[in-house]
Amino acid sequence: MSPPGPLQATAFVGSVRSDGLLVDLAEAARTLGDDLFSRLVALSRSPQLLVATDYDGTIAPLVDRPTRAFPLDLNVATMRALSTLPSTQSAVISGRSLRDLAAMSRLPREVHLVGSHGGEFGIDEFDDIDPESERRRAALRAALLDLRRDHPDAFVEFKPLGAAVHLRGRSPKQRDAITAWVHETCARIGIEPVRGRDVFDLTVIPGSKGAALDALRSRLGADSVLYIGDDVADETALETLRDGDLGLRVGADGDTRAHARIADPHMVGITLAALYELRRSWLFGRSSTPIERHSLLGNGHSTALVDPRGRICWMPHPLPHSASVFSEVLGSSSAGYFSVGPAVQGSASAQGSAGENRAGAARTRPLTQRYRDDTMTVVTRWAGLEVSDYLAPVPDDSQDTVLIRVLTGTAPTEIRFAPRLDYGAAPTSLEVERGVVRVDNTSEPMALHAAGVDFELVEEHGSHTAVARVVPADLPGGELVLAFTCGGASDFLDSVLAGDEHRVRALAEGFWENWARSLALPEHMREGVVRSALTLRALCHAPTGGVLAAPTTSLPEGIGGVRNWDYRYTWLRDGSMTVRALLDLGSTAEAEGFVQWLRGILAEAPGPEFLHPLYAVDGSALTSEAVLEHLPGYAGSRPVRVGNAAEHQVQLDVFGPVAELLRDIVIARGAIDDGEWELLVAMGTAVEARWHEEDHGIWEARRPPKHNVYTKVMCWVTLDRAIDVADSFGLTLPGAWRGLREQIAEEVTDRGWSETAQSYTVAYGDDDLDAACLFVGLSGMLAADDPRFLATVDAVERELREGPTVFRYRYDDGLPGLEGGFHICTTWLIEAFLLTGRIDEARTLFRQLDKLRGPTGLLAEEYDPLAEQHLGNHPQAYSHLGYIRVVRLAAQLGCSLE
Repeated sequence: MSPPGPLQATAFVGSVRSDGLLVDLAEAARTLGDDLFSRLVALSRSPQLLVATDYDGTIAPLVDRPTRAFPLDLNVATMRALSTLPSTQSAVISGRSLRDLAAMSRLPREVHLVGSHGGEFGIDEFDDIDPESERRRAALRAALLDLRRDHPDAFVEFKPLGAAVHLRGRSPKQRDAITAWVHETCARIGIEPVRGRDVFDLTVIPGSKGAALDALRSRLGADSVLYIGDDVADETALETLRDGDLGLRVGADGDTRAHARIADPHMVGITLAALYELRRSWLFGRSSTPIERHSLLGNGHSTALVDPRGRICWMPHPLPHSASVFSEVLGSSSAGYFSVGPAVQGSASAQGSAGENRAGAARTRPLTQRYRDDTMTVVTRWAGLEVSDYLAPVPDDSQDTVLIRVLTGTAPTEIRFAPRLDYGAAPTSLEVERGVVRVDNTSEPMALHAAGVDFELVEEHGSHTAVARVVPADLPGGELVLAFTCGGASDFLDSVLAGDEHRVRALAEGFWENWARSLALPEHMREGVVRSALTLRALCHAPTGGVLAAPTTSLPEGIGGVRNWDYRYTWLRDGSMTVRALLDLGSTAEAEGFVQWLRGILAEAPGPEFLHPLYAVDGSALTSEAVLEHLPGYAGSRPVRVGNAAEHQVQLDVFGPVAELLRDIVIARGAIDDGEWELLVAMGTAVEARWHEEDHGIWEARRPPKHNVYTKVMCWVTLDRAIDVADSFGLTLPGAWRGLREQIAEEVTDRGWSETAQSYTVAYGDDDLDAACLFVGLSGMLAADDPRFLATVDAVERELREGPTVFRYRYDDGLPGLEGGFHICTTWLIEAFLLTGRIDEARTLFRQLDKLRGPTGLLAEEYDPLAEQHLGNHPQAYSHLGYIRVVRLAAQLGCSLE
């Protein structure tokens, strides 16, 4: 193979910088060149990465005396840093003895050290060698003593399994004599010398760097490998590299199988530092915006997220579970974004003082971001610029999405339109023509309409981004309307394009304001309840009646962890609880739509007892849970999942919330139709058939099913609410449900109680607490003053509460990693405090919960009190319906939580 062209040595040596970075990536890109830097970018996104190097001539300079070959400071720093990253391993594979390598390298134990060309993987591995190898070692030692006697100037480095005979610094005559001695001695003793640059390694147990690298790859489970070496002995390692790996050769001499060359150990440091910064950014998403600071756009058909910088960072289309056109929230701008903000002259890399650069950055930070009154319009304001974002109304039978962004103000403004199809999995091409930017190669029309704006196409991450600079006040009408349309045109879009955006906005905002005015709101905490109600209403999919648990996927339950799930579906449980919360506020349409949706699901099921826990909003079964390998995940939290494997679980608690919703609908209306009674009977029949079975429970634990206490309580609730409806409307029960109701209650109160925990627990026979066990009292199965319920409340507070949040449980649920406390669990404890007369404690905990709402009033799924971090998909229906429930319960009990 002909050698790749060498890179030139550079004076840019690098060191650990004052800003905490190992290298400036912009400088590194220029220094390394486009091709090598691009290869490092690709390598940095490997799920499991191994970085391995040689020692002498690679991370340490070549010197005449090997005992003085110390690694460069930057190389030590980068190898240490790489070893600290998740899913990343670093190693040094050297011809040196393992003891010398450990002593001289100054590398921590986290860096894997392999000595003697792969012969030494551990300090003590050479203590137990076979007799023949021991014989050869003794003979070699004796011969080496003869060499030093005959050639006093020869430099011999003794090793546990042999020695290295160095030629560096020797005269040609001496080199020839030593070389002849090596070949004659090795032939006589029966060992194979390993020839390196100016050195012979003589080892009685054969080893190769290639075999060592393969062993490390297998042992560490690496998907991709970077190997850097400088010597002919490193070619055996380079030969083992596969597709997706990267091999680099230091120096310009000799043929090589490496993909590229770098000049010297200084360049090795720059390369490793660049890889570290790229990988750290990919893994952790250094610029990740706090989850709670994202705001939801919604119109009852589609949803989108706006981050606090005014960037659209999430927008699935055409259905809530479809691929997102903008997916930056999942960790990378290469997955798509749509930004609007003040234009900044120059950048941090341009000429100008640090103070000027800081001032420029400050000008791009919004001053405020809020919802406009009781609407779903988000207004972001900078000095001299205001942007109003909303999703325009579309026809009821439409799957179109129309995103409107209205810009006003006198500040020069930069627009960056970077849609990325299929979560950014493939390059996206754009075309520009007279104020319209069209997205190429789509199954339906997608275009950004921006009358009077001249866009320029630039390339980012292999895709087109449309960029323009405008001053909104200088445009006709003193404003700029950006309309991004996905799907066919509608009358509303025609109005926008005809210059009548104000009419469309009035219709969009009028819908939300009129709906909010129709609600029966509690006297206290009105703003929080209204925003929660608006959020829940936006999660209701009007065309089908389905209800989203959340509009997002894979926002993590633990930063850097694997508990990342897709919540863009309708759970029977969550959906029932969501529309019931809206029903409690006086809005019936969402509940009736959900019941119609459920009837459609049931019509396709073999029986009510075979309902899945969740469905897509259009009633279709879910696709298999899959992982988007190309996305780094929010703050480096991988995997990014689409689909949800919980669809295949048995969750027998789902019938309870449905029955409770049906009971509340007919009681509120004062009448019941045949279809509603049939549906309620179907829920009771399912319980009758399966209540005695084990299941996976409300939390969808990915472990074997159990007799979960919450599930049994919900089975009781199903029958209890059906009996209540039958008694209220003079209907006949289809079976002996009254007796079954009592049987379930007796079993739960007996078998669900743990004497050890002095509480109801997660499952029969377990001593582990679960916040859902509060429903033994919250459901009415036990009276609020029952000592066992009171003890359960005490136990949950004592064991599961931390500050402002309550955890679901503490037991091992079969998944790695940690999670935060769940806001819905916090609201359950507040309800329990209210029901048991602990009003002051309820008020204190509620105030803490209320303070956790984001700047625009939204709640994610969880909160980590230790890291003070909001976690999970956002905004979460559970969290907002729980908020509404506790405020309403307090009002019913005649107390205030303010």
